[in-house]
Order: sequence, then structure tokens, then C-alpha cells
Amino acid sequence: MIDDFYKELLTKPRAKQVVPSNDKIAGWALKVVYLLYPEHSTMALESLSDLKQHVADLQNELANILSTGAHADAVTGHDIAAEFFEQLPLLYATLNTDIQAIYDGDPAAQSEFEVIRTYPGFYAICFYRIAHILYNFNVAFIPRILTEHAHSKTGIDIHPAAKIGEYFHIDHGTGIVIGETCVIGNYVKLYQGVTLGALSVRKGLSGVKRHPDVEDRVIIYSGATILGGNTVIGHDSVIGGNVWLTNSVAPYSTVYHIPKITIQKVTQQ
Repeated sequence: MIDDFYKELLTKPRAKQVVPSNDKIAGWALKVVYLLYPEHSTMALESLSDLKQHVADLQNELANILSTGAHADAVTGHDIAAEFFEQLPLLYATLNTDIQAIYDGDPAAQSEFEVIRTYPGFYAICFYRIAHILYNFNVAFIPRILTEHAHSKTGIDIHPAAKIGEYFHIDHGTGIVIGETCVIGNYVKLYQGVTLGALSVRKGLSGVKRHPDVEDRVIIYSGATILGGNTVIGHDSVIGGNVWLTNSVAPYSTVYHIPKITIQKVTQQ
């Protein structure tokens, strides 16, 4: 019996190409984050030439990852790596808006340094934004590996295909889910436990718009669940905690539910 099981494992089709380990891929992305935000790093770069060499090393590392099997041939891998690093200034500028949004939006934040070093929301956003660039280059597997790494570290699940604007603020973060076809505008703030999900998970809906749109300057409080590809949260709206929402709301709306809370008096013995 056990021999039959082992034989089944042995005869399983092997991948024609080996995808680098998740740790190696996540490690490369973390080095990119450290490059942009040396507040994380203990590595000292003494000169501009040192910095340029470090960037070149990271670009080659990405090219090797892409060429090892996760995407395509070596030429394509080097081309994509070069295009990724051409976008590095834009990535940096966008992440800086996220830092500013988190710092401005949380009275507990004492400095940008604290946001960079300690906020799980910023960690997850970093990995999402790196993954999203690679996703737009049609890179297979790696974008999802990156966002799932951040998911495992922070409890924040952002699909790399989701489109998220600037000044994105995740507060606390644990339990947040942002689905594949979500579109989120600028200056949006999400609290822990928010789900931007699909009404149905039928396999036939693959590739169909099934997650909500959230327009600019929307705040969604903890535990809210917003579902459906036709659901649009109008700009400047506030969605209260634990709201269940499957319909669109107009701009400047405030949505909340009134829970019934019962307090029972306990009689002392």
C-alpha cells in the first residue's frame, strides 16, 4: 500500500523548469525595500558607485529569478528586470505617499521612521506595489508569491492584480482582504478585518470583474465586508464597522448599521 503511494509520488510530472524558492524571491523583494528605505538596513553604502553597483546586483538577481523558470528565457528575464528598475523612482515616490498617508492618518505614529520600521500595513503595501509592477509585465507566479509572503507576515491579503492609488493607508491591517479585480482610488483608508471580495467564487468567473471599486478618500472601518464587481463606494464616503454591503453607495455617503446590544444584569449570589 505504502509502496503504491510512493510510486504515485515518483511518477508525478515534474516541472520542466524549477521556480526559485519563495524565500529567495521574497528575499530579493525585501532587499529592494531595504534599498529604498535604509531605515530597515544595517548595510552601509559609502559612495554613489557602491549604490549603483548594489542596484545592478539586485537587477541581475531579479533577472536570474525570472530566467530560472518562473517566467521565460534569459533574454526576457533581463529585459523585464531592466524595465522594473527603470520604474524604481516611481515606485519610491508612490510608497512615500503611502508613508505620508499612514503618518498623517494615525495619531499614534510619531515619525515616518516608525511607519517604515513597524507598521505591518506599510510592509504589505511595499510587497503589493513591487508585485503589481511585475504582474503588469505578465510575470507568472512571482507576484502572487510576493503578496502571499506579505500575507503570511502581516495577515494582510492583497492580490497583485488589484489596482490601488496613491496615499493608501492600512491601519492595523490584520485580516484585510483585497480581491483580484478591486480598483481603489487615492487617499483611501482601510482598517483591520475589511474584506473587498466577490459575491461568488464560481470557477467560471475567472477573469470577470467581481470585486468592488472604492473611489477616492473613502474610509472603511474594521470588519466591513463589501462584495461584488458592480459595487462602487462613491468618493468621500465612510463605511462603518461590521457593515455588510453588496450594493453601490453614492459619493459622500455614511453607511453604518445599528447593532442590538443586550446587557444582562447579573444577580449576586
